[in-house]
Amino acid sequence: MEKGLARWVLEYRWLVIAATLVAAAVSASGARYLWFSTDYRYFFSKENPQLLAFEALQNTYAKNDNVLFALAPRDGDVFTRRTLAAVEELTKAAWQTPHSLRVDSITNFQYTSADGDDLLVRDLVKDAASLDDGRIEEIRKVALSEPLLVNRLVSRRGHVTGVNVTINLPGRDSDEVPAVAAFSRELAAKMREKYPDIDIYLSGIVMMNNAFSEAAVGDQKSLVPVMFLVIVAVTALLLRSWAATVGTVLVIVLSPVTAMGLAGWLGIPLTGPSSSAPTIIITLAVADCIHILITMAHEMERGLKKSEALVESLRINLKPVFLTSLTTAIGFLSMNWSDAQPFRDLGNIAAMGVTAAFLYSVLFMPAVVSLLPVRVHARAAVDRPVVMERFGDFVVRNRRPLFYGTLAVMVLLMSGIARITFDDRFVEYFDERYSFRTDTDFIAENLTGIYLIEYSLDSGESGGVSEPAFLQKVSDFADWYRRQPRVMNVNTITDTLKRLNRNMHGDDPAFYRLPEERELAAQYLLLYEMSLPYGLDLNNQINVDKSSTRFTVTLENLSTKELLGLEERAQQWLADNAPRMRTLGAGPSIMFSHIAERNIKSMLTGTAAALVLISAILVVALRSLRIGLVSLVPNLSPPLMAFGLWGLLFSEVGLALSVVTAMCLGIVVDDTVHFLSKYLRARRELGLDAAEAVRYSFRTVGTALWVTSAILVAGFLVLTRSGFTINADMGLLSAVALVLALAADFLFLPPLLMKIEEGR
Repeated sequence: MEKGLARWVLEYRWLVIAATLVAAAVSASGARYLWFSTDYRYFFSKENPQLLAFEALQNTYAKNDNVLFALAPRDGDVFTRRTLAAVEELTKAAWQTPHSLRVDSITNFQYTSADGDDLLVRDLVKDAASLDDGRIEEIRKVALSEPLLVNRLVSRRGHVTGVNVTINLPGRDSDEVPAVAAFSRELAAKMREKYPDIDIYLSGIVMMNNAFSEAAVGDQKSLVPVMFLVIVAVTALLLRSWAATVGTVLVIVLSPVTAMGLAGWLGIPLTGPSSSAPTIIITLAVADCIHILITMAHEMERGLKKSEALVESLRINLKPVFLTSLTTAIGFLSMNWSDAQPFRDLGNIAAMGVTAAFLYSVLFMPAVVSLLPVRVHARAAVDRPVVMERFGDFVVRNRRPLFYGTLAVMVLLMSGIARITFDDRFVEYFDERYSFRTDTDFIAENLTGIYLIEYSLDSGESGGVSEPAFLQKVSDFADWYRRQPRVMNVNTITDTLKRLNRNMHGDDPAFYRLPEERELAAQYLLLYEMSLPYGLDLNNQINVDKSSTRFTVTLENLSTKELLGLEERAQQWLADNAPRMRTLGAGPSIMFSHIAERNIKSMLTGTAAALVLISAILVVALRSLRIGLVSLVPNLSPPLMAFGLWGLLFSEVGLALSVVTAMCLGIVVDDTVHFLSKYLRARRELGLDAAEAVRYSFRTVGTALWVTSAILVAGFLVLTRSGFTINADMGLLSAVALVLALAADFLFLPPLLMKIEEGR
């Protein structure tokens, strides 16, 4: 069958080439439908409980997607005429931001005071440029004593202030986030030009969303060209044949183009993780070509003509290349168990690319190479088999120490898995080359945090937010949170009510407490809300029937472990002190904190399913239950050793690494399949004993294995240059797993085979 297919490809080469190019063109035309998802919610499945809780909160109150401008005057004092004027100007201009709902700053903070029985509500700062020193000091005193402002819109030291723009994205257009980000950056640039003595930083959820799309675009522009050049250079260096290099290059161009085009036809958006698919596909596509071309070169060295050498190479390699492509695709498809949609997309795109690479490698590439002149220069075209022969002799001679020594190293490395902890910091998904990261780091250190936990606290009845007992519980909850370490700000309606109660008692500090009567609290809220200007109502804090209130906690840059620990303690406080108000915390921080652990659990199922399926395929394909089961050891151990090594060196595993085992499982099988295929051929067709079969395997496929492994490792190491940490960590751990896979197949699998076979 294999030989018949090979002869058919060569006989109808022009038809094969034409049909392939037409199919590739049709597939690639779908690329015009590709788009970048700029919504961090896309990381979460529709059934994700944290996403459901967050969406329920946002549907109840106003949305809180935002852009935060931080202004840091170089003289270190926000409370000057010039800086307050800049804040006032920026506050006014920020209302023009696309899809803006409200703008909050210290200048338009609704400062309340009493005039007899009347409640006065006005902007804290009005016409800043004309303020006298006395009024500025009064503003400073008010701002730095107001719980709703400190560590939210002004630093406790008064050296940095913020202008927060609340954004309501309709979600109908993929350009919404880039448009808001572009407007915000342009506005910041104008302010910097006008006020060169004030540094301006940008952060917020919208800017984080935009950073995801920028990471995807950045990787496409930088990593794919680098990977392509690395592959071409390594292929040309190792094959030393321009014809073979041309054939390989065509395959590694068509494979990712086909996959990305199909993704466009299927409506799959690009994200940070899925944007790494072309790099992965290019890396994997070249492996199939290398096996076929190196075997062809070996056969030509033995005296066969190019056409016959191609036929023999396809006969020998078609089955193992098919098996490796199939198992690799299964590994990627198992990523559909991931709780994070971008990783599902990455798996599906990569699986399509691997399938396309197989077809191009066994059909298109041989047809192209058959038309080009190929010269083999007395074994100079490939690595000398004598080197692998000697290495095979070394392995056979030292089988016992290699078996036990490698086994000990494997066990030692895998023991590091016990040190692994699930932890993440989603702001740190981006490295310092992204302004979002550097600006957010500055803001977190000097003003406020981007990490939030939000609650919708329910009173249980319409109008119940005015009930004194309910308000007291909310206030107690706020006091508890403020005592917790690394809490920067707690935003709750009870602080507003305390201030209103003080105002309505002649601004007597003794009355800075909650109203004692429900009717009085309701009157205060009504009076206050009626006095607020357009755009600054209470809809973002109290629901329509006034039965529940929003409670927002702003945190320092916590790890997911620390944040979940804090939320767990908060749940315990609610259970002990206000069980009727108990509700889950919500927000992007909570969502990202849960996803790594959820993803690990879901991917265990996917990996197990892939393992069972791959094992069954190998048993059937290799026609040996014993050899199929033996293959599990070198297939499973590399990703486990890689995780163990990661645990020993770093210990923390986040979202990026939760899919690596599934992704690597299919890839690391490749070397094992090729080695076992040659081993079984030597045993069955040539009648060699186990030791000689091992030598034969090293001689015939050893070169191809280390060459393809080198290319795979180089490809995944290119990913480590990504500014998107998810891709960088995924690339690093995958490269480590591939190195360990080659070591296991060269140093452990042959002694294991000889131990089992010779003991029969």
